[in-house]
Amino acid sequence: MTSRLSIPGSAAAAGSPAPNAGVALGVGLAGTALTAAGFFVSDPRRVALSWLVAVGYWTMIVVAMLMLVLIHHIFDASWGVIIRRQYEHWLAALKWLFLLFLPLLAISAYLRPGLIWLWMNPGSLLPGTHETVGEDILYFKKAGYLNVGFFTLRLVLFFGIWIWLAYVVRRNSFRQDADGDLKWTRSNRCWAAAGLPLSGFAITFASIDWFKSLDYHWFSTIYGVYFFATGMRGALAIGVLLMLWLHRRGDYRGILNRNHLHSIGQLMLTFTVFWAYIAFSQYFLIWNANVPEETFYFNLREYGDWYWVGMSLLFLYFAFPFCYLLSYRHKVEPHWARFIAWWILVMLFVDICFNTLPAARDAAGHPHPFFSLLMGWHFTALAGVGGICVWAYLRSFSTTKLLPIRDPRIAECLSYQEASAE
Repeated sequence: MTSRLSIPGSAAAAGSPAPNAGVALGVGLAGTALTAAGFFVSDPRRVALSWLVAVGYWTMIVVAMLMLVLIHHIFDASWGVIIRRQYEHWLAALKWLFLLFLPLLAISAYLRPGLIWLWMNPGSLLPGTHETVGEDILYFKKAGYLNVGFFTLRLVLFFGIWIWLAYVVRRNSFRQDADGDLKWTRSNRCWAAAGLPLSGFAITFASIDWFKSLDYHWFSTIYGVYFFATGMRGALAIGVLLMLWLHRRGDYRGILNRNHLHSIGQLMLTFTVFWAYIAFSQYFLIWNANVPEETFYFNLREYGDWYWVGMSLLFLYFAFPFCYLLSYRHKVEPHWARFIAWWILVMLFVDICFNTLPAARDAAGHPHPFFSLLMGWHFTALAGVGGICVWAYLRSFSTTKLLPIRDPRIAECLSYQEASAE
C-alpha cells in the first residue's frame, strides 16, 4: 500500500535534517545554571518553587502528548497520523524530566527539609500560626501518605509508567517504518488500552503530590482532572506549532492541509471548554459548600493581586480562546492558529503559577504578591527545562522518518479531503 503513496522525499526519508539540537541544549544548560545560582543570591524557596513550576509545566504537557498518542491508537483516527510521530519524538524528554525533578526531592527532603513541601519537615512552622507540621492533627492523619519514602516511591512509579509506555509506543512505531508489519499497530493498541488508565491515575496522583500537597490541608476530588485538561491544552498547542513549523520548512508541503489544522483546532476548542467546566465545577462546589477547610484555598487566591490573576484565567485563558476558536478561519489559517497556540502556552504558565505560588506565604499567612514572585528565576527555569525538552525532541527528530509511512491509516491521513494549506 505504502509504495503507491505520493509522499515528499523529506517526509519519507529517514534521518531528516533538524535544526541544531546543540542550541537548545545550550539554552537548557544556561537556564538551569542560572536558576541554580539563584539559590545563593535570592530566596531559596522562591527559586525552588520556580523550578517546580517549570518542571511541572513541561511534564504535564509531555505526559499529555503521551496520552494523545495512546488515544490515537484507541480510536484509530486517520488525521492524527500526521502529528503522532512528532509527539513520539517529544516523549524522549520524559527520562530527562525525571532527572530534572530529582533536585526538588533532594533539596526539600534532605538538604533543606521542608523548603518546598512543608510536610517533609515536622519542625516547619505553618504559615500564619505558631503550630508546627509535627503538631498538626491533619498532618498526623495524612502522614501515612505524606512521607518522604512513599513520595519517592510514587515519583519513581509515575515516571516509570510514563517512560515505559513512551518506550513501547516509540519502539513499535519506529519498527513498523522498517517492516510494515501490522503487529506493531496491534501491540500499540493493546498497550494503549492498558496505558491510558495507568497514565490517568499517574497524572492525577502526581498533581496531588507535586502541587496540591503544597497546601496539604486542602483537598479536592477534581484536582487531577484539572491538570489533565491543562496538559492537554498545552500538548495540542505545541502540536499546532509543530505542524506549522514543519510546513514552513517544507517537510509537510503537500501533506498538511486545512482539514488537519481544523481537526486539531476542534480539539483545542474542546479542551478549552473542558478545562472551564472542571475549573468552574471545583470552584462552585467549594463555594457552595462553604467549608473553611476547603474555601481557604480560593481565599488565598483572591488576596491582593492574585484576584486579578484569577480573573485573567477566566477571561484570557477561557473566554478569549473559546470565542477565538469558534471561528473556522482562526483554526485553519496558519498565522491565526499560531497566535492562539502561543497564547494558550503563555496562559498555561500563568495557570500553573496560580495553582502553586500562593503556597509561598509570609509570616501572617498571606501569599506574596504575584508580581513579586514572578522574578527572573521563573523564566530561567522555564527556559532551562524547556531547552532540555526541545533538545531531546530534536535528537530524536533526525533518527527516523517524519511520518509513520507504513501506518495502516497513512493513506487516509494524506488524502484527508485533499484541501490545500496555503
